[in-house]
Amino acid sequence: MSEDAKKELEDGIQLLNEGRAEEAIKKFSKVTKIDPKNAEAYFWKAEASLALSQVTVEEILALYKKAIEYDPNNAYYQSSLGFFCAENGRFNEAEAAYNRAAELDPESSSQFYSEFASEYARKAPVFMERFLDEKTREMIQKKALKYALKSIMMDEETAKKLLV
Repeated sequence: MSEDAKKELEDGIQLLNEGRAEEAIKKFSKVTKIDPKNAEAYFWKAEASLALSQVTVEEILALYKKAIEYDPNNAYYQSSLGFFCAENGRFNEAEAAYNRAAELDPESSSQFYSEFASEYARKAPVFMERFLDEKTREMIQKKALKYALKSIMMDEETAKKLLV
């Protein structure tokens, strides 16, 4: 990364830490003009965009995906995408992102599975409220439980034996 891009990126992160998201986004945009394949700049621009109501879900999603396109082996980018997707009711995308993060960073896989389990259990009933009957509620609980068990490296059979 060029010194100019590095300086702009550092300045943008500092601005974001100070709560100055709009100014930070300008810095991150400068970085992407200097270095169009700078994954970190796209990631931080996505993070800064979360603070601005005028930036759409689709725009933020595109920024996360651009960061991942240029740094596909970054588990943190994947898990951040997963969290963002879960927060916005995109559960299939969230699940895929968390699974990819776990694949990329096996030592942290428990954390990624646990986060997906809790986000899914918390958010899916809200987004599926119109369709929330007992069968749908059970489906949500089963998937959340599946990932909670994965997070503690326990299979369903062992869990059943322990719960009886």
